[in-house]
Amino acid sequence: MPHAPLRIGVAGLGRAFTLMLPTFTQDPRIRLVAAADPLAPARARFEHDFGAPTHATIEALCADPSVQVVYVATPHQFHAEHVALAAAHGKHVLVEKPMAISLAQCDAMIAATEAAGVAMIVGHSHSFNAPVLRTRALIDSGAFGAVRMLTALNFTDFLYRPRRPEELDTAAGGGVIHSQATHQVDILRLLGGGRVRSVFAHTGAWDPTRPTEGAYQALLDFEDGVIASASYSGYGHFDSDSWMDQTGELGQARSEQDYAAARKRLAALAGDGQESLLKARRNYGGDLYRPPEPGQRLRHQHFGPIIVSCEKADLRPTPTGVEISADTQRRFEALPDPAVPRSEVIDELVDVLVHDRPALHSGAWARATTEVCLALLASAASRAPQTLRLQTGLPGR
Repeated sequence: MPHAPLRIGVAGLGRAFTLMLPTFTQDPRIRLVAAADPLAPARARFEHDFGAPTHATIEALCADPSVQVVYVATPHQFHAEHVALAAAHGKHVLVEKPMAISLAQCDAMIAATEAAGVAMIVGHSHSFNAPVLRTRALIDSGAFGAVRMLTALNFTDFLYRPRRPEELDTAAGGGVIHSQATHQVDILRLLGGGRVRSVFAHTGAWDPTRPTEGAYQALLDFEDGVIASASYSGYGHFDSDSWMDQTGELGQARSEQDYAAARKRLAALAGDGQESLLKARRNYGGDLYRPPEPGQRLRHQHFGPIIVSCEKADLRPTPTGVEISADTQRRFEALPDPAVPRSEVIDELVDVLVHDRPALHSGAWARATTEVCLALLASAASRAPQTLRLQTGLPGR
């Protein structure tokens, strides 16, 4: 049965919102009804684009009676405070990854939403991607035996994209662990069954002008015997999109002209404060903001090469489907290009709020991913494995 569009109020019109905007504008199952942001140009553009009111504070947005779901897309360090505000006003919550930057914050967010009787979904993370979900379904079919090993790597220019100062401060949620390992860990947990037993990791911080972690390697040991390796570099040299059919993380076609664009852009800046200003100018409402081109062909989003080694086959999600390398033959299961990018996020939101189904990317699930990421940092600092205690499996399995 068709349902009335879910009414979403946006808390924060920055980079995360910019990336979710094509989903919000193209999926008829939701409607943007309000927003809050400290920047007047962003609020003015939202009012112009959507004919909807904006607020100068998150609390005013949460009190807005037209809002049914608050999309918390503020900086990482404010997620816990803003989820609590939404819950206190009886609003359901879609909160961006990472859920939070400490386990205490995660606990507080879960407690606040449970006490208010509202739902919380954490994402977008790339474990929502259709090829990853299809790979999980192939595992669940039993046709390829049990999962034994997972291999994941990604090489990007993450560290050299325009950043605010706190985004280069690990304690404030900066660096690649909170922002990028969250994606990779979430994928590995979904494909590996969820319950990580221990983590052993090393991190790299190799550029004193970007004083936070820019790379890591981690070994994850799952409770049921699955082993996983995760490697990531955000130092802007090799680009693993070249191993993903020349498809970018957001599903866009890549070309050789894209190489080193982030480093070149950063090198062209002059003076203190210019980097933060450039980021604001490129975000929604800024004079350099460019919305996606109408009719632009997109493939599925990805987070670099992933290989799932099962007893009877290796499975590899790609931007166009899943490659299956079995005992005696290899085949490819194609998936249609997405009609709406990141529509899987809205699928889960509708499942939870309309059809009363359990969330996969729940607070407990996202807290477990945060626990792994924090253990990665702790292991690198102590040079010792870290044992986990808050892991959770896949719903219904």
